[in-house]
This record gives sequence, structure tokens and C-alpha cells, in this order.
Amino acid sequence: MSYPVTLIPGDGIGPEVSKAARRAVDATGVKINWEIAELNPEVIRSTGQSLPPHVIDSLEKTCVGLKGPVTTPIGEGYTSVNVALRKRLDLFANVRPVRSLPGVVTRFQDVKIDMVIFRENTEDLYSGLEHEVVKDVVTSLKVITRVASSRIAEYAFKFAADAGRKKVTAIHKANIMKLADGLFLRCAREVAAKYPQIEYKELIVDNAAMQLVIRPEQFDVLLLPNLYGDIVSDLAAGLVGGLGIVPGANMGENHAVFEAVHGSAPDIAGKGIANPTAMILSSVLMLIHLKELSAAMRLQAAVETVYANQKHLTRDLGGTASTEEFTDAVVAQL
Repeated sequence: MSYPVTLIPGDGIGPEVSKAARRAVDATGVKINWEIAELNPEVIRSTGQSLPPHVIDSLEKTCVGLKGPVTTPIGEGYTSVNVALRKRLDLFANVRPVRSLPGVVTRFQDVKIDMVIFRENTEDLYSGLEHEVVKDVVTSLKVITRVASSRIAEYAFKFAADAGRKKVTAIHKANIMKLADGLFLRCAREVAAKYPQIEYKELIVDNAAMQLVIRPEQFDVLLLPNLYGDIVSDLAAGLVGGLGIVPGANMGENHAVFEAVHGSAPDIAGKGIANPTAMILSSVLMLIHLKELSAAMRLQAAVETVYANQKHLTRDLGGTASTEEFTDAVVAQL
């Protein structure tokens, strides 16, 4: 069986890490029919759209995407590519597994961190509803709905139940935003009541941030609205070594787009030194989505073995390996 997948290489280091992920996936033996959809600042400017028709047409056809970092031209009126993609395909759940990798030196290297962050992906302050009331006075509307809040809560709790996870923690600021975050919490509580086997907790977002950097091992599954999820997921990535080694997935009812959440790093583009781990691990999530569980486990294990051996780490982690040398080592393990 061959799976159709849209590959968006992106720009900056995107093509390099995308190539590495493609090699790693192909080395698992899973047959992927890769459909390349170019998306970068030049394409955006030439088409005048953050999401040109050829990208949407491909994703509508394949329903699965693997995406490298794409730079949205700044100050030119273009909507963020990621925000536009999530809204257009209704990718309501941003899923970020954050796990300790062997051999990565961090302040928490003696602690096993293994959490999964579920961030609502379509509303909150990212709705983009802003208005200049009078000169130099601007309002931004925070939109929280029952539909979106219940949907992300259901997604998080179902994952926890299916994966044998023990605890879900909802992160909020309902002590201040009593209506908006209050609604989010009510929805989370209603869903939690359907899963009595899973411990349910709530934490105010500032306390959650402190707890994450004091005792990150206490967290299992985190459930957050859009803005808090954006901030907390990057904070959590910093606990295990940074965005270069943390994967991401954007999930909807009919579409799924998997991506490395780091930037395009134009300063090192073309030098062959970018770390492709986040992109490769995002492809692990893609294989799980395709129900190729054996291949996903083998690829995850191959990456972890390369890290444990510490002979082919890239420069950002204190090694000397190039992007290609790291990928060669992962493929050799497979």
C-alpha cells in the first residue's frame, strides 16, 4: 500500500531537514507517494497569497502533510502561513509530545520528562480580531467557544485513555478572565467527568509555568487554549533541549499536517549543519497517524539510539555531525 502525502519543504533550513525526514521515512520501508508543494516567501509574493491554491489542492487530495518551516513575509500584509493553514483545514488540535532524549545535556537530564501538550488551534487571541478604537488605543478580542473547547478536551482525554496516560492538567487564567477561560474550564470538566479513570487537575497558567521549570516530571497530558498552549509548548521544549528536537502535529477531522515547530534559521541555511531531529520525529507522528505503528516505533528507536551513542550529534547539541551524517546514522540504525 502506498500513502499519498504532501511534502512542503519550506525555506531556510526547511529543504534540508525535509529531505532528511523523507529519507528516514523511506528507510522504514513504508511506501509514501510524496507530492511536493513548494511554499516559501517567493511563492507567497508571486501568488499574493499565504496559502496558494496548489498547496491547498494538494492537501485536500492527500489529507496528510509533512511541512518544513515556512517564513511568512513580515510587514507586507500576509496572514501567518501556519495560522491560515490551521483555519483553512480546521486543524483544531496542536499536539506536541515533549520527551527527554538520551545523551542531551540539559538541566533536567537526570529527570525523565514525558508529556504531551494539547493546544486548541483555531481561536482565542489568534482569531485576529483587532481594532484601533482611537489613535494609539487598540483592542484584541479573545474568542473562546464551547464547540472548540469541548473538541480539544475530548481529543486530549481520548488520547490519554487510549495511550494509558494517567493525568490531564487543564491550564487557564480563569481567575482573571472569568467568562472566557471559565467557559474553557467548564468544558474541560464536563469531558473529564466522562473519564473517571484519568486524574484531572487545573493550574493557573503562571503557576503552571513555574511548576514546569521546578518539577516537569509531574506533568503527563496538558490541555490549553491557543495562546497559553503556544507559550507553554515552547517552554516545555526548552526543558528537553529546544525546538530542534521536539515534533509537532496539527490534527483535524479530515486533515493532518505534521511539522517541525522551529523556525527557518536562514543564518545556517545551506550549510548542512541543521538538526533534522524535530522533522524526523514529526514524521514518526505521521506514521502513527497512518497506522504504521511498527515503522513509527522503529524510527523513534533509531533516533534515540543515535542520541544515546552520541557519535553523530549535530552542532547545536555539542556534536560535529552534519545534517546528512546524522540522517545517515539514523538510516543505518533502521
